[in-house]
Parts: sequence; structure tokens; C-alpha cells
Amino acid sequence: MGLFRRRKQTAVSSHDRAASRGDLDHLENFIRSRRGVEAYIEPRTTVTETTVILIADDGEWTRRRIDGPDGARRFAYRMGIPVYDVRLMGYPQRMRDFNERRKRRPERH
Repeated sequence: MGLFRRRKQTAVSSHDRAASRGDLDHLENFIRSRRGVEAYIEPRTTVTETTVILIADDGEWTRRRIDGPDGARRFAYRMGIPVYDVRLMGYPQRMRDFNERRKRRPERH
């Protein structure tokens, strides 16, 4: 019957992917086309790998995958922007204000 047989260990697979060249290009373009951009490292979760969120001085933001916290720090250093850990700093108020303004904006038809 096999009631006491050990089950074979199955590899845990992630449904997520690492940062791609397209992700990095998007982040670089965001930095070049906005003022006052800062990077915030978001930790890996059970669902997603490490991400970095870039927030401009007006609160506009974008998020993409990045190759771990060290990869995010190297990227920010290479791009010449400040980098913070979101677990320590939280998200800046300007990002919350931007999201609120976007919610209140009437939809275009």
C-alpha cells in the first residue's frame, strides 16, 4: 500500500523571474526622464523576488524586479541616485500624495 513510504522532495519553483534587460532599461529611462529620483528596495516575498521602486520628486513612481538588494544598491550607485531600504524608511509621503491625486482624477473616455 505504501502508507509509510517517504514522498520524494519536489523542487520549489518560483513563478517569478529575475530582472531582465528590459526591466533595467525601463528603470534607466525613468531616471533619465524625471527629476529627483530615489530608489527604494522592496524585499523578496513568497510571491515576488526583490524589487526596486523608483520615486520621482513629484511622487510618480515605477517598480521593477532587480537582482537582489545588492543588485539594487549597485544599480542606484551606477545611476547616481540615493537608495533606501523600504523596510527601514517606509514610502515617502509624496508617493502617497501622487497616488491619491491619481485616484481623484476623472477618467478620460
